[in-house]
Amino acid sequence: MQIMKVDPRALKENPDRMRQTKSSPQADALMLATIKAVGIVQPPVVAPQTDGGNGYIIDAGHRRVRLAIAAGLDEIEILVADAANDNGAMRSMVENSVREPLTPVDQWRGIERLVALGWTEEAIAVALALPVRQIRELRLLANVLPAMLEQMALGDMPSEQQLRIIAAAAQVDQKEVWKAHKPKKGDTAPWWQIANALTKKRMYARDASFGDDLAQAYGIEWVEDLFAPADQDGRYTTNVEGFLGAQHEWMTSNLPKRGAIVEVNSWGQPELPKKASQVYGKPSKSDHTALYLDRDGKVQTVHYRMPEVAKPKGAADDGSSAGSNSNAVAPPKIRPDVTQKGHDMIGDFRTDALHDALGRAPIEDDMLMALMVLAFAGQNVRVDSGADGTFYGGKRFSRHAVRLFDEHGKLAFDQDTLRVAVRSVLIDVLSCRRGMSNSGMVSRIAGEAIGADEYLPNMGSEEFLLCLSRQALEASCGEASVQPRSKVRETRAALVEHFANEHFVHPAGRFAPPADELLDWIRAGAATDVIGSGGHEDDDGHGEDLGEQQEVHAGEKRDHDDPQDVDVGSEGEHDQDFDQRAAA
Repeated sequence: MQIMKVDPRALKENPDRMRQTKSSPQADALMLATIKAVGIVQPPVVAPQTDGGNGYIIDAGHRRVRLAIAAGLDEIEILVADAANDNGAMRSMVENSVREPLTPVDQWRGIERLVALGWTEEAIAVALALPVRQIRELRLLANVLPAMLEQMALGDMPSEQQLRIIAAAAQVDQKEVWKAHKPKKGDTAPWWQIANALTKKRMYARDASFGDDLAQAYGIEWVEDLFAPADQDGRYTTNVEGFLGAQHEWMTSNLPKRGAIVEVNSWGQPELPKKASQVYGKPSKSDHTALYLDRDGKVQTVHYRMPEVAKPKGAADDGSSAGSNSNAVAPPKIRPDVTQKGHDMIGDFRTDALHDALGRAPIEDDMLMALMVLAFAGQNVRVDSGADGTFYGGKRFSRHAVRLFDEHGKLAFDQDTLRVAVRSVLIDVLSCRRGMSNSGMVSRIAGEAIGADEYLPNMGSEEFLLCLSRQALEASCGEASVQPRSKVRETRAALVEHFANEHFVHPAGRFAPPADELLDWIRAGAATDVIGSGGHEDDDGHGEDLGEQQEVHAGEKRDHDDPQDVDVGSEGEHDQDFDQRAAA
């Protein structure tokens, strides 16, 4: 380097200088007073122009040159350095970093300039003595709204986690949130509120039990978390609905023997069946397994034990009553083929199979449209969804409708996008679950139309077979070529063993509705169409007989109100609640 004197007005500013954030008026006033009193203590560093000119470009000292001109100095000393092949980018950044720390925004601009010149993140980190993680964090600023960058350039920076959330959001979302939370002049920004408004829940690949096939089927795209530990799978998705759907399908396909999928309560704990006690030690062969999704969407497993069914007083092993009057004629007790709990389970089986079929089975476009009409003719169009709780149309369905619009708000979509949207709406609407979310006849018609029977799980489990009467069990034995036993529990055990390696679906669980009920539903719908808005009729046109509906709801109320309503088919072969009604 050589020292020489020049007119500060002849020096040219470097367009690639690192420090672009303006200094405060107080700092400028202090330096100006110092220059007027003692001159420039440390000469600015300049380099010859590389574009063919004869002048000099400032590498370091733009502020000193500017204030020397303001002080009216005709000449100042400068240090002339050799021209750098990166136009002094690294030299300027190092000099500014040592003199006074650059703001994170200026650091980011310098890093991007160096990257554009061919520097790697690792090389920049070594040259600046900074961790590579910090270099990558600063590069997140490239995804930040310019208006937010201006606030950050003032030294008002969010935390690393807040910056990651902001940078991961779309610019249009950042603009909307910044408009709502923009601070007044001189105030700091409420970054925690901004980050909270832009937060999207992340579901991590390391918590997924499903494989790539289900990920693709549910439209899950993994994004790499650059800040995850090196030894940890940092991939994640914000498609929470798709992740949970894939997890649920995996659980359905991988249920163990005596297994069931359960919901969780508001504390995130599994809701086990009534009277069940959780097993905290090593489970026995007779214990049950419950699968559920925790708050992170991870599949969890617990084991539970059901209490042994008490024998009626005086009952012998063969089902007869010891010491009873042999001359007394007991009234016949006829148990229904399937109990209320059995119908509840069938409703869940049908719904899950229907949703699987709607998501994966080949369905023609015209059939999809017909199913859509059927879905909104269901009993549950409030909508009480069998897939995700209760909601009221509009806002819920808008998440599917927005897929059909382009960035300019125009209705524009391809056939694949339309199919995904229609399938999603059908999954939200159609349900066979018992209670408020039951779509009634239409869900069974839809399930039969798309072959959802093929997606029904194996009903040859101990839990479901406990819901069948003796005559229903013996009928199942005939279909499976299993010899009925003298005791019901032995017959059931034989069926459980037989169906362990075969797929069993009880006839009552299939989707095809009885022909007479279907015709009644069609006639009721036709009558409603004829009567129109000016007429009146007692039947509301929903798919099932009113008496049957009342019986179902009465049964549900009884299930909730009477804690003794349990199935005792292993010995007594009759539900206690049914026995009580029969005796009455």
